[in-house]
Amino acid sequence: MPKNILHNAYTNAPEQHPNLILGSLQLLFWLFFRPSAWHNHLKRIDPTLDSESSLITVIRRGGWRLIIQGNIILPILANLILGLVLLILGVPVETIVARVAVGVAGGVAVGVAEGVALGVAFGVAFGVAFGVAFGVAFDVALGVAVGVAFGVARGVARGVAFGVAESVVVGVVVGVAFGVVVGVAESMARGVAGGVAVGVGVNINSWRPIILFPFLTVWNYLLYLLDKQRNAQSPCLLRFHSAFWDEWQRLHLSGLDEYLLFVIGHNLVEGKTALEYLSTSPQRWAVQSVQIELDARYLQACADVEAIRQIYRSLEIGELQSPVNPILSIFNRISQDIDAALNQNSTYNQRLLLKDVADKLEGNLREFTRSNDKYTVRFRPIVTSWRDIVTNYIEELVKATELRQEIDSPYITGVPLTLEQAIFTGRTDIGTRIEQLLLDRRRPPLLLYGQRRMGKTSLLHNIGKLLPNSIIPMFVDLQGAPTSASDYTGFLYNLARGMTTSAKQQGALTLPTLTRETLKDDPFTRFDEWLYQVEETLEQNTALLMLDEFETLDSAITRGRFDEEDVLGMLRHLIQHRTRFKVLIAGSHTIEEYQRWASYLINVQVVHISYLKEEEARQLIVAPVKDLTLRYEPDAVERVLQLTRCHPFLIQLLCAEIIVLKNEQDPSIRRLVTLADVAAAIPEALQSGSFFFADMQNNQVDDSGREILRFIAAQGEGVIVSKLTLSQRFPDVWERTIELLLQRELIEEVGEGYRFQVELIRLWFTR
Repeated sequence: MPKNILHNAYTNAPEQHPNLILGSLQLLFWLFFRPSAWHNHLKRIDPTLDSESSLITVIRRGGWRLIIQGNIILPILANLILGLVLLILGVPVETIVARVAVGVAGGVAVGVAEGVALGVAFGVAFGVAFGVAFGVAFDVALGVAVGVAFGVARGVARGVAFGVAESVVVGVVVGVAFGVVVGVAESMARGVAGGVAVGVGVNINSWRPIILFPFLTVWNYLLYLLDKQRNAQSPCLLRFHSAFWDEWQRLHLSGLDEYLLFVIGHNLVEGKTALEYLSTSPQRWAVQSVQIELDARYLQACADVEAIRQIYRSLEIGELQSPVNPILSIFNRISQDIDAALNQNSTYNQRLLLKDVADKLEGNLREFTRSNDKYTVRFRPIVTSWRDIVTNYIEELVKATELRQEIDSPYITGVPLTLEQAIFTGRTDIGTRIEQLLLDRRRPPLLLYGQRRMGKTSLLHNIGKLLPNSIIPMFVDLQGAPTSASDYTGFLYNLARGMTTSAKQQGALTLPTLTRETLKDDPFTRFDEWLYQVEETLEQNTALLMLDEFETLDSAITRGRFDEEDVLGMLRHLIQHRTRFKVLIAGSHTIEEYQRWASYLINVQVVHISYLKEEEARQLIVAPVKDLTLRYEPDAVERVLQLTRCHPFLIQLLCAEIIVLKNEQDPSIRRLVTLADVAAAIPEALQSGSFFFADMQNNQVDDSGREILRFIAAQGEGVIVSKLTLSQRFPDVWERTIELLLQRELIEEVGEGYRFQVELIRLWFTR
């Protein structure tokens, strides 16, 4: 067989027979298909194979793939390459086509015939060889086996004339001689060509994709054009794209992402199926590219603020490691901010918050304009579109307000007051108290304690206005991402992110970046190293780390999400050893109610936040902002003070309802608030503020407390209920319950009795 191949390959000139390369490669593959080569190849695939089972394993485990590659695919490739060479040499196209066609047909035919012949011959030969001469040197045994096979075949052909016995004898003699001679020759041949054969044969899937790439590109493009003519009707021709059957193709198949987008646009089911399949293939780059483009189109399709406010509910970030995740996060936050703005009850607050969103979009647009990154270039028009949508909506709100001559309400009751909201009033005394404690050389931790909706979070958002510039506020809301994290990496990452954001907003200080990847291997050590960098950035300034809603972190520890020693121990270490850091925690409970915190935070100094001062409350009623076009009669102001007792949330709640009421009145009397207006707004205030009152009723007191509060409330406004009456009415629980109600600042002791502190709260318990 090898001699015939060499003869065919080298005795015909290239211009007469275009299979010169084919013949050589087939020779190499014939040598490669020797049993020892098969065995070595399989041993690399499965080291557990033994020599006796290698041939059977070849057949069972896919040796047919290499046979097909060597005898069918390889002749095709060889003739195509030869055709390209002839084209370069100037041979006419008609001649090339004819020769390549003949060469391919002949090469495949010869290869298949030789493959079948070799398979049959080797099957018989190896059967006899392993049965008769097991243990003899492999090449000699093979030669004997081949000789025996030839002898047997010859004996059968000659039939009766010579007899079976003679054929066996001749076969053995010829086999021995042939085995020795051919064995030596084959050993030399394999020594020269073995490396090439193995390299070409075993690594065919390494070089084949490169050779086929231009042809596959044309093939795939033709499929795309045909599918466009069919509008991707089922079944799509996309399934015949080489990305779905050539798993060895590592090169990016140009146009695959565009093809996928077209199919998704016309045949969503098959398009999604294709994406799912390719997401784990070498062509997953196309999946990522398609997903980025789909996200961009989704964002670009938003035509108004109502569409934008829904984006964050469905925009998925982080499922694929995508370079656009930071960009998508920007749009996600903008969507959340717009949703929060539109949830405001008054157009004034909507405009205020939307103006902040428009400013953020303008800043993002400037950053996108400075970048030439292909993704920022793609998303830049979307930022521009969203900015224009928000700006136009603000203008519509202004025109609608002017047309209706409505009063803009500056009051905000649903969310804490931020730096951008000018309505924040007072609290200078608390700012002074905090500043004094921060100067204490003992560096005690601070607890900002006050009842719910008393303005703790609003104060922390605005505390930078009350403190010297040398103190950099770093606000972290523990009720959000930090305590909802699934591990310490997420907890510390969100803690650092909150500190970084707040430092930039309140102190105009840019802190070093801390990524999730940095924290992964050793979260607390990496976080501690980051704190060193923060201290260097602070220089001579002091950082005030403010942890709001510390109770939620305690709940996470109780549920077992975090370990007490890990988290609180880290906090204690920061207090004791970080001289540039001061720590303030805020909540509606005292440290005594959370004993585990008391053992870590030694010498805690409590800063109590309660009702506004009367002058601060008056300002919040009559002049919360400079441009409020509303006046109060003096007795109306006094009544608001009586009903709210200068509670900041309740003042805003009641005054907001007063403005709603006034906007429904005739414009001639709309701008003046009377005592009757205040009385008319009370039921609406109780209704709209039900979440506040219900939390107080259901979560801050027990059954005994509710009974006592209802009993006191039923006695009337300002009525003092004596201790004797309470002891007789509630003999078993009144003392313990009264102590809790006093701690919650729901009632106050007056002489020998008790009464409600706030009239609006009393009215709630009479319902």
